[in-house]
Amino acid sequence: GFTIGDSKRERFASVAPADLGSTEDALLRRLSDVMGRGFAENALAIDAERDGVRLTGHAGLPTLNRNTTKHQYLFVNGRPVRDRLLTGAVRGAYQDFLARGRHPLVALFVEINPELVDVNVHPAKAEVRFRDPGVVRGLIVGGLRHVLAEAGHRASTTVADAALGAFRPGGAPAPAAGYGGGSRGFGGGRVPTGLAEAAALYFTPQDATGSIPGLEAAPAANTHDEHVAAEAGEDAGDTGVSYPLGAAQAQLHETYIVAQTAEGLVIVDQHAAHERLVYERMKAALANGGVARQGLLLPEVVDLDEAAADRLAARTDEFAELGLVLEKFGMGAVVVREVPALLGQSDVAGLVSDLADDLSEIGAGHSLKERLDDVCSTLACHGSVRAGRRLNRDEMNALLREMEVTPHAGQCNHGRPTYVELNLNDIERLFGRR
Repeated sequence: GFTIGDSKRERFASVAPADLGSTEDALLRRLSDVMGRGFAENALAIDAERDGVRLTGHAGLPTLNRNTTKHQYLFVNGRPVRDRLLTGAVRGAYQDFLARGRHPLVALFVEINPELVDVNVHPAKAEVRFRDPGVVRGLIVGGLRHVLAEAGHRASTTVADAALGAFRPGGAPAPAAGYGGGSRGFGGGRVPTGLAEAAALYFTPQDATGSIPGLEAAPAANTHDEHVAAEAGEDAGDTGVSYPLGAAQAQLHETYIVAQTAEGLVIVDQHAAHERLVYERMKAALANGGVARQGLLLPEVVDLDEAAADRLAARTDEFAELGLVLEKFGMGAVVVREVPALLGQSDVAGLVSDLADDLSEIGAGHSLKERLDDVCSTLACHGSVRAGRRLNRDEMNALLREMEVTPHAGQCNHGRPTYVELNLNDIERLFGRR
């Protein structure tokens, strides 16, 4: 162990992790001393290699984030650096999962042949120059995205800890759990091996009854038996709790789904969760050849200012690839004739207005494909289940099942958590039962 201090007081201490056998556990304990005790529970191990360059270390789940890059520790051949290429690569890897102004926690180590990197380009040696920067950036982006995809729908335990703290008098934080214990996110469940598979499994256009696109087709957990039991007044609480996100028991305020799991309960924000699912479906459809469209029975005319209408009209071909067919309609207006089928019954005017705002930020010099994540995120937001939408038990369970097999379902497109899991032991401690 070691300590850092001055004549006044001890500034930092890290005890010797004698109780931990593996080097990785010891490293995680050290990282938690620096980055906060929740990091070890919510860190993903990375070990990737490309063209002789190796990347190792740990990266936090997207729902474990900060408003600065203070806890991004980057090393090249053991040397700590604050290099713009490396920080940009980290930002690029997480841009699909975090809102602007939020930053992940990472500790990454790049090992490279010393002849392929110049360490003397900065007076304080804080920056480096790689002979082939594309390889290094690709390795970091690819390595991080791979482990984030493998994490499935897992959300950080700090979300649950904050929720439990809110229940305590004065909003006190949850008591420290043992190393690696406490409430947890789920990393289980089968994650589709590719975007095309995800599209084949979960892409279902809206039907004529106005049901939620995709949810009626997602594999549900004994929902028929639960419905029959509920109708008969029987307890359906144990049905389906073996699933990671459990079985739906209720909907609160027509916004939150409460599900019972084998180890506690889960509270899901239905809009945030479905927004992520629609977003992933849209990316899968694009990777699989294009987004299916559905024609509007009556084309909708959307009034905008002249500049906004012109921005949209200039991108009609690009929008058509995304399933949105529109054209200029007189002065300061566009007419929408087709929309992406997976959006269902969406607010077309609101969608077009938001897309026009997006284009004002993207600018004329960039294609939509370069900012595809932003555009798809806007489309998904308008195509998702809104807060205030009443769902039946089958729809709630279908949403839970799809979350379990959708990558990154633990956070919405803006980086907010989609669900909170409360461990039964923690709940019982709230009521003094433990």
